[in-house]
Amino acid sequence: MKHTLIGCFFLTLLFACSERGDKTKTSNDGPVYTLIFLDKTRSVNVNKSFIAQKYQKVLTDIIEQNIRQKGDKLDVYFIHENTSKARALSLTVRSEMEDVSAASPTDREAAETEFNLMLTREKAQIRQRVFQQLVAQNTGSSNQETDIWASLPVIAKANETGATVKVYYLSDMIESVKGPARRDFQVKPPKDNAQADEWAKADAEQLKRYTIGSPDISMILPFEPNASIKENNPAVTQYWQTLFSALGAGAVTED
Repeated sequence: MKHTLIGCFFLTLLFACSERGDKTKTSNDGPVYTLIFLDKTRSVNVNKSFIAQKYQKVLTDIIEQNIRQKGDKLDVYFIHENTSKARALSLTVRSEMEDVSAASPTDREAAETEFNLMLTREKAQIRQRVFQQLVAQNTGSSNQETDIWASLPVIAKANETGATVKVYYLSDMIESVKGPARRDFQVKPPKDNAQADEWAKADAEQLKRYTIGSPDISMILPFEPNASIKENNPAVTQYWQTLFSALGAGAVTED
């Protein structure tokens, strides 16, 4: 019985040490590069209460999850006819946790508390600035076209940094660019999932020149739950699911 108790003690101690080691490892993970693409075309109206509330909550969650330590980066781009050159915001986290490897438990706790306070303040400032970009109006002629393909070189450039890249599209994902070899889903959307897959695989061949790595990609759609299929065409999001996956993306989700 005595040996059993001693064995259990050492197993418990080993598990606790392992758990602490995992937590330490998590806090020292590399930087996260967050890319947020906000649709600023005529088809998405962020003044509608449903869209405003949904997008504000999503942006709050993104900042809470991805802003964790010094070096984390967040860029906001506008989606319109000139997406790749439409960076509206670029922020890098400055809050830094001091080295507490040789500190006493009391000093370590004080340092962690101070860091969490600084990070909370910085998150609030970032959230405020991102919300300002969310409600910014685009009344220029650039709101006539939706060039989501142009986000790919932006993702490829972020991939070059070596950070963990996370991409968020707050958009209806209705690609709408006139001209040869382009898609205009306002004029001609895919009729079903099979056609969406066919188009996406064909387009991926010319878009593979952008090395996007394996980012997690989220599409946050502006549609209410009772939206019609004509408004929220599932074949459109199927196209993007297939295209992003063909280009090497990791998880591709929609909400």
